[in-house]
Amino acid sequence: MKIQKGAEIIIRDWVRLRGREKLLIVSSRRYEAETAALKQAAYRMTSHVELLLLDELSLYVGTYFNEREGAFDAYDVIIGATEYSLITTKAVKRAIARRKRFLSLPLSTNDGRSMLSYDFLQANPAKSKIMANVMLDYFYSASRIHIQTARGTDLHLCIKGRRAGYFNGCCKDGKGLSSASVEVYVPIVEDATEGTLVLDGSMGYTGRVEHSVEIVLNSGRMTHIENNESGRQLKDYIGRFQDHRMYIASEFGIGLNTYSRCLGRCYIEDESAYGTFHIGFGRNIALGGVQDAVGHFDLVAHNADIYVDNQMIMEQGKIMILEPHIYVQ
Repeated sequence: MKIQKGAEIIIRDWVRLRGREKLLIVSSRRYEAETAALKQAAYRMTSHVELLLLDELSLYVGTYFNEREGAFDAYDVIIGATEYSLITTKAVKRAIARRKRFLSLPLSTNDGRSMLSYDFLQANPAKSKIMANVMLDYFYSASRIHIQTARGTDLHLCIKGRRAGYFNGCCKDGKGLSSASVEVYVPIVEDATEGTLVLDGSMGYTGRVEHSVEIVLNSGRMTHIENNESGRQLKDYIGRFQDHRMYIASEFGIGLNTYSRCLGRCYIEDESAYGTFHIGFGRNIALGGVQDAVGHFDLVAHNADIYVDNQMIMEQGKIMILEPHIYVQ
């Protein structure tokens, strides 16, 4: 069964659960099959497995863990198998500071399939680690990122004083913190993003962009969203949070998973896809930023030219600084 195979990859290879460790799985009844598979895989390693179901919180599950910073204190390993990501919350930041392990595993999909059955889970963490480490050398001392696409994206981001990192599923590689999203990320300076993003990939949890959307940002905030079908869908999604901070750009990321495809089927797969970049909005505290908000979402786009302090690292979606044998599947 594909769901069980995915669960075993997560328990064995990603969180690397060990005997006598205490595991907490945070989820909801909607994902009963996934949590059952995770528990079955976990019980092969330890008898200390607990499940916390938070069905009623939906979009506001992040707020719940922002207000309960000590929620994970009693556990060694936590898997956030919820609808929406918990990775940017204060509870996660505290858990990592206390040398616990946290895996963000947002299970939201748009095609009726379980995220644990997706092929992108089979990507080799060691390969993406090599890719990420090559790229991180360009970010560590940089202060600016410039993004351009043929469709009209022209964005300037500030990363001065911010530390880049990466996710590849494996908590050990992330020094305790990881995500099912395979990417290099950096928490951008929240009031400094300027320019235009032409969105042509996916809109976070809402799925594929049917019509490209022009989005203008000034002083870090969205000030204009094109009034077409996809633009109105995006406005409606952001409006549900009832938090003006969700319009603030807070993260930049580049997808590194060569098994992933940005088709709007799965939020995590979309932002992980090799050849894409994404801009995150809202909360970024646990990523190393200072922006709090009720949530976090990413907008994914294709085929960019990306410059880090005037050094081109990506051309039309192809990472230029990698050796050919690294990024070809």
